[in-house]
Amino acid sequence: MTTRAKSRMHTVAAAAAALGLGCAGLLALPSTAGAAGALTVQYKTGASGATADQSEPWLKVINSANSSLQLSQVKVRYYFKADSADTTYRFACSWAVKGCANVTGIFGTLAHPTATADRYLEVGFTSGAGSLAPGADTGDLQLRFYQSNWQSVKQSDDYSFGAAQNSYGDWNKVTAQVGSSLEWGTAPEGNDPGGPTDPPTDPPGEGATLFDDFNYTSHSDAKLSEHGWNVRSNSGGPGVPGATWSPQNVTFSTESGNSLMNLETSSSGTGESTKQTEVLTKSMKFKNGAYAARVKFSDAPKSGPDGDHLVQTFFTINDLKAPMADDYSEYDFEYLPNGGWGESGNILYTTSWETYNPDPWQAVNQHTESRQSFTGWHDLVLTIDNSTIKYYVDGQLFGTHDATYLPERGMSINFNQWLIDLNGQTSTTARAYDEGVDYVLHVKDQVLTPAQVAARINTYRQAGTTFEDTVPAS
Repeated sequence: MTTRAKSRMHTVAAAAAALGLGCAGLLALPSTAGAAGALTVQYKTGASGATADQSEPWLKVINSANSSLQLSQVKVRYYFKADSADTTYRFACSWAVKGCANVTGIFGTLAHPTATADRYLEVGFTSGAGSLAPGADTGDLQLRFYQSNWQSVKQSDDYSFGAAQNSYGDWNKVTAQVGSSLEWGTAPEGNDPGGPTDPPTDPPGEGATLFDDFNYTSHSDAKLSEHGWNVRSNSGGPGVPGATWSPQNVTFSTESGNSLMNLETSSSGTGESTKQTEVLTKSMKFKNGAYAARVKFSDAPKSGPDGDHLVQTFFTINDLKAPMADDYSEYDFEYLPNGGWGESGNILYTTSWETYNPDPWQAVNQHTESRQSFTGWHDLVLTIDNSTIKYYVDGQLFGTHDATYLPERGMSINFNQWLIDLNGQTSTTARAYDEGVDYVLHVKDQVLTPAQVAARINTYRQAGTTFEDTVPAS
């Protein structure tokens, strides 16, 4: 990382920002059959034993309506009997045609337990799962759940389990809703929509939270500043000497009803023609907990010749008060589509920083990298507790870093896009690159799984919430 480090230095950004509480309570489903509705659910089991290492409910959701169905509005519940009153469970997606990063799973407790059900697994979808045309289905959802302590699970007394269901078939012992409307299946007796429901046990609902869906009109929208964001215009690094930071190149749009932020960086091969972009929180109040964003990386420019040594980012940072100061912190997702820092091709870095000395350069950090293309949308999750730092990409663990690099004080949350140098593309022809951002989430002092992050985002969007901030000032 020495070559890389000599070229980099993030500007100290501050942080502030936005957001609110976790998942709201979910309605219980009715006890009457939902016969022919807007959708049909098919089921097979991937583990047919009376007991198993894990339960494996594999599902397909079929659009039975005459119009398109947004999967983000669909919730499917699989009901089961807990192995003991204090047992906790974990959800996992082994494979899905729609992509496991777009499938969520949370557990809840029934208000009216029966002999075969006192819990449920609720399966949902992020906006990235898209929609189903009439008659279309999701394809395989190969799901599983297991006890947190990895003890075997008893399935023979589970309401939704079918030991003989070894191929997909309609299964009315799972229920499905579109919004709040039951469209398929029969719930265990007594669990009707009007009855009380215990809150989901996974993810937890506590924790001061920042959420922003970036539902703004332009870089000059007053709400951006009111919500704690700064669109950078001041000079300084990182990037090409002579480059400027352009607020005008930060724009907002809506696609399929979803609000997005775009950061454009452009150049004509000189420092003076290079316009970089950065959006950061004004307050440095973020420390331990979970950080998440859905970010679109780009391998190619939207116009002009390709090849620039570009950096596309999502990161947290605070200010270096003195060379090698031990209270400096920074945690990065950095994608280089055309190489740079001594690399010749695509590379994604995650880096945890303890400190550095700018001159002469000396860096203390730990990093993980993957040399492959990451073009397109990706779910990025960073978690920090009192012992480790973990980075996830699209639901998969990407890197785990040591306690040496834990933060000592609060940080800002940042997105930026900039050029390392002008050596990758020496042409004076104008070119421009985009980095997209869908949302950002921070939950203070809680380590969430990627599935729990996705569930929270789903909850905000179903409620129509575009911004909340309950994170106290540092």
